[in-house]
Amino acid sequence: QVQLVESGGGLVRAGGSLSLSCVASGTIYEISSMNWYRQAPGKQREWVASIAADGTTNYKDSVKGRFAISRDNAKNAAYLQGNSLQPDDTAVYSCTAFIRSIGGAAEFRGRGTQVTVSS
Repeated sequence: QVQLVESGGGLVRAGGSLSLSCVASGTIYEISSMNWYRQAPGKQREWVASIAADGTTNYKDSVKGRFAISRDNAKNAAYLQGNSLQPDDTAVYSCTAFIRSIGGAAEFRGRGTQVTVSS
């Protein structure tokens, strides 16, 4: 069974940095897009960044220049580096991935990791 597990969240002061990881496990044949989302308290989940299998990236406008998404296909992993973090970046960050596995093809999502930015 495919699972996605995020790690790397925590508490950071405004202006600081965090690095998040998302690792897929299971009998995986192929992972196409990998994406990061976040959900702040009382707000809807929003898309943050995506990376295609060929490395093409896209970002939400408010994080461009501050966040960087990357992936390691050999490790079935995606990463999100956040710099110059602000209190508005406080949220639960989760990753999704479209994965072709022994059970078929589907989008999977992890449970998320909390990022708290203090002012």
